[in-house]
Amino acid sequence: MRFAVAFVIAVLTVSSGVPQSAQPPAGFVSLFNGRDLTGWKVPEGDNGHWKVVDGVIDYDARSESKGDRHLWTTRAYRDFVLRVDWRFKDTPFIYRNGRILLPNGTEKLDINGKPIAISFPDSDSGILVRGGPQVNLWCWPSGSGELWSVRRNVKLSPEVRAAATPKVHADRNIGEWNTMEITMKGNRIWIVLNSIPVIENALFDAVPEEGPIGLQHHGEWKDGQWAGPPSLIQFRNIFIKAGADSGR
Repeated sequence: MRFAVAFVIAVLTVSSGVPQSAQPPAGFVSLFNGRDLTGWKVPEGDNGHWKVVDGVIDYDARSESKGDRHLWTTRAYRDFVLRVDWRFKDTPFIYRNGRILLPNGTEKLDINGKPIAISFPDSDSGILVRGGPQVNLWCWPSGSGELWSVRRNVKLSPEVRAAATPKVHADRNIGEWNTMEITMKGNRIWIVLNSIPVIENALFDAVPEEGPIGLQHHGEWKDGQWAGPPSLIQFRNIFIKAGADSGR
């Protein structure tokens, strides 16, 4: 009888088209239950723009909150390993001031010594670490995983800025799911994207010692069009393995 009931439930779940959440890897716990935003702090006044659709966290980049529009975990973390699947749904914005990033973290210059500007379809989001800086999720040719606040800080050494630049473009095509693993130990970070290391032992300058994990809002809808690359993004299978002093 129990087998029959379980079989019926499984059939109904599959036929409904709602994907089942994956089980956490050994040692990890899930930050998203696949049903609602329990465990997350929805921005005050958001009005339903951060939501769960078909088993994934879905965002349309139009939060109506007057303050912080990112989605944050309700718990804080120190050292951790975070695994998350993400994908962009669309890239309606044409970014006309993109840059060609060199392996050392600097921008390729033209004959006059000015950064070369390039255009491409773009959406933009990020994983916010300990309530602070972001790991970029975007459509730049350099690839996701870039540490914007570090790479652009001219006060830091060339070696530090170079380490904040992705070693390789590991993003899949727009609309396809990517899997990212972020490891934080103190103020050092490692990032693996789609099984390819893109950031290794980089100094994450000015990252707080403790704080929540955030999913980033980006972009503005003004006068019937996007004024910047929007975070038209979805997330699923969000798992974390935290240190003993994390998760308060």
